[in-house]
Amino acid sequence: MTLILLAISLSVALCVLAFNFAIYALPVMTGIAVFQHVHAAGAGFGLSALAALGGAAVSVGLVIAVLGFGRNPLLRLVALTMFAAPAAIAGYALTHGLAKHALDSAIALNFLCGTCGLIVAVAAMINLSALGENVLLR
Repeated sequence: MTLILLAISLSVALCVLAFNFAIYALPVMTGIAVFQHVHAAGAGFGLSALAALGGAAVSVGLVIAVLGFGRNPLLRLVALTMFAAPAAIAGYALTHGLAKHALDSAIALNFLCGTCGLIVAVAAMINLSALGENVLLR
């Protein structure tokens, strides 16, 4: 019984961790792309990692700057969508990886994965909006 409870609590903890990582999919993707580009150009691992951190910070900073200084609601929605689209893909892929062996119906699996992808995208939008408001109020 203890082993079952441990497995359930570990599964819940890993799902929460994966959800938090999926929210920040755009900075992770940007950081990986910058790392690969700088490393292929001949820089070492340390400099490539530093450039990756900078690229990830710039991607978040750019979206927050557009949210803070842009007055056009359509521009703000585009910035949030740019941040939320990779999060939706990551949420879809995460759910698909977890549930593909549990569900036999492809329709139910796609519906579940699409719903989870939408939830992660909305959470990413809400999280970024709150972060942008907190940063710009200071």
